[in-house]
Amino acid sequence: MIAKYSQKLQSLVYLATQRGKHQISLSLTTLSLRQSVIIASILITGLVMGMRQAGWLQFLELVTFDQMVRLQPDAGPNPRLLVVTITEADIKKQWPISDQTLSQVLANLQQAKPKAIGLDLYRNLPQPPGYEALIKQLHSPNVVTITKLADPDGEGVSPIPGLPAEQIGFNDLVVDQDGVVRRNLIYAQEGKDKFYSFSLQLSLKYLGKPRDALKVKSKALLLGNTVFPALSADAGGYQNIDNAGYQVMISYRSPEKVARQVSLTQVLQGQFDPNWVKDKVVLIGTTAPSLKDLLFTPYSAGETVNPGMPGVLLHAQLVSQILNTTLDQQSIFWFWPEWAEFLWVWTWALIGGVLAWRLRHPLLLGVAGAISAAILFSICFSIFTQAGWIPLIAPTLALAIAAGTVLGYKLLHHTLRDALTDLPNRNLFLKQLEWVIADTKLHKNSRFALLFLGIDRFKVINEGFGHQFGDLFLFNVSQRLKACLGNRGILARVGGDEFAILLKNITDSSEVTVVADQLQKEMSLPFKNNGQEIFTSISIGIAFNQTELDYQPIALLRDAHTAMYRAKDLGKGRHEVFATGMHTQVVKRFQLEIDLHRAIEQQEFFLCYQPIVCLKTSKIIGFEALVRWQHPQHGFVSPAEFIPVTEETGLIIPLGKWILKEACHQLSVWQAQFPADPPLMMSINLSGHQLSEANLVEYIQQILKETGINGKSLKLEITESVAMNDVEAAISILLQLRTLNLQLSIDDFGTGYSSLSYLHRFPVNTLKVDRSFVSRMEETDEDAAIVQTIIMLSHALGMNVVAEGVETAAQQAKLQVLGCEYGQGYFFSKPLDSKSATVLLDSQYTRVCYGVA
Repeated sequence: MIAKYSQKLQSLVYLATQRGKHQISLSLTTLSLRQSVIIASILITGLVMGMRQAGWLQFLELVTFDQMVRLQPDAGPNPRLLVVTITEADIKKQWPISDQTLSQVLANLQQAKPKAIGLDLYRNLPQPPGYEALIKQLHSPNVVTITKLADPDGEGVSPIPGLPAEQIGFNDLVVDQDGVVRRNLIYAQEGKDKFYSFSLQLSLKYLGKPRDALKVKSKALLLGNTVFPALSADAGGYQNIDNAGYQVMISYRSPEKVARQVSLTQVLQGQFDPNWVKDKVVLIGTTAPSLKDLLFTPYSAGETVNPGMPGVLLHAQLVSQILNTTLDQQSIFWFWPEWAEFLWVWTWALIGGVLAWRLRHPLLLGVAGAISAAILFSICFSIFTQAGWIPLIAPTLALAIAAGTVLGYKLLHHTLRDALTDLPNRNLFLKQLEWVIADTKLHKNSRFALLFLGIDRFKVINEGFGHQFGDLFLFNVSQRLKACLGNRGILARVGGDEFAILLKNITDSSEVTVVADQLQKEMSLPFKNNGQEIFTSISIGIAFNQTELDYQPIALLRDAHTAMYRAKDLGKGRHEVFATGMHTQVVKRFQLEIDLHRAIEQQEFFLCYQPIVCLKTSKIIGFEALVRWQHPQHGFVSPAEFIPVTEETGLIIPLGKWILKEACHQLSVWQAQFPADPPLMMSINLSGHQLSEANLVEYIQQILKETGINGKSLKLEITESVAMNDVEAAISILLQLRTLNLQLSIDDFGTGYSSLSYLHRFPVNTLKVDRSFVSRMEETDEDAAIVQTIIMLSHALGMNVVAEGVETAAQQAKLQVLGCEYGQGYFFSKPLDSKSATVLLDSQYTRVCYGVA
């Protein structure tokens, strides 16, 4: 798996060299969030471990080591030790301490039979009187003195002359770069010369073992069955330290309780319990602050008054550690190998990345991060109490950096990816398109295609099943498209229900149409929703690049978008290739939308009225109101051009209300001017949008009340396709309209896809035969038979019939023979403005009133 991600990273590095740093940041967004967490954790682990190897984290690791030392429970004084302190009061009486005084102290201690006495004082020079007496005491086999080995500058302190080597230990203490003593140099060797530390010599005396009992191996010291592994240069939190000789980390006890203490004066005066000395290791040294024999330890950071530890107490710490390790099996500090430390740091980097990936709320992420850091510290501290020093700063840093990196990547990912489908969004897709366009400029024969996909009838699905299902539907669509497309192109979501596909390196346009056909075939399969099958389709617009043109990504996307709308206009569920002129049509349509808004506000529309004639008497019984638009700049605009736009934009609602009000007002004028029995009627078309308006019934009722006309004089027409779009809803609304005594009609009957089983349920009064059948009625027997069938069906259901498009006397005669009651068409009159229609009515009214033929 790591090799797989490494290859992906190598490709990204190559991409950076070719297209710049900004582009690689966008290319990373092609990785999933899960992949980004794994890759980021590995990279950050490498970064942190590199910082660690460079020594940048050593100071923090050592500070953490000191903190954990101070937090450890106190083990209490070591019962094997006694420290004789030379206090400030003692040196005020005498300093340097004379040989006679020291010999007396040693003599008093020897009377209590200690196992070992360590003199932590340099006495290479006599301090008379009493030199001979002191030398005699120092030759006692249980006494150990100190020396300081020469440093590279040649400075050192020679041992007391005449003492055997087993009674001399070097006093060198290893001090870290920050001045803190954390390591115990037990043993050193140079050629054949062997050097034993002061603490080791005292421990050997206490254990009753000769110096030869210490076995020196290449990486450890063996004292009996006890192993003291040598500290490596990069053990624990160290990096490239001076690990000369055999060193171990010091297991500290608190400075005050490392051992029981008595002063030099108390020993001289015999004011101590001999049991404190018997079979013990006794160390003699200065603790007076004025002598400045003080060293910094891990405890120093917690002390503000006396941060230093006297050298004699530090030696007591070292002796205590050796004895406790040898006799009590106290653990020596152990460390993980480098590969284990890498896995440890990577684990916490992975945790940080997962937290940032899973948690969205910043506060929750901060709390989770703090808890994780606390758990990390608890693990490290619990292991530390068992003498294990494992990295703390490195994994903490990896945890924080990984969380921050993945959080930043997640923000970038959400900026450039669609939140619902996780596909590239519009911005990222345009950037990818920009790269492809740039490549085609370098390779002149390179071709690509852009497919713009729109889901047909998605608004119906979204509103019918709810927005939650709509989101799930879009996600399922994206998955189906992705599976069908495979690795052949880049899929993106560029709008609510719109997707785009970039097909690169195509050799023939047929490749693109094959992909489009496959996508449309795949999308024609039903989607499931609680056992219910939902069918949809997609319309696809295709735009090809032309190497001779200087394309902008947004322009190419616009061209494909334009072609997609062209496919929808031509019947949906198909694909269209962008051609020159389509964009002009789109701009024209957009301008038409703008003009329509203005036209409604400024009342640029007017109504024409086409007479509806009784075929038997040739008298006008009513009119159909038809809206017309006189554009102030472009003149007359055909209804076939602007009515579909008003329906798509929703402008049909305010326009339809105006038509209703204006037509009813005109009808009320004519009814008052030309009374008849039955009164003149008015037919008005209703669109599907108007039919679904919640307050349609109330609005019509208000219009009837304002104009004073009877509902029986108003006939509302809906097309067959609108009625069948949602049968139950249409029937419900029509029944509500019938409560106003309105007349209802189905327009263009025979051209839709209605089922005769539903027709008898519609509460309508009239069927209108479409002009396409009437115009061919004289030419083909089939059309005449269709008209006859519609008329017979209408009469059987108790409806009357209006024939549209009557243009000849023969058509009128034929319709009359077939039993059709009413007709309209150019044979009787073209649509007229209100003045012309009034003149026509007046002439008819005059003939009726005065009997004029």
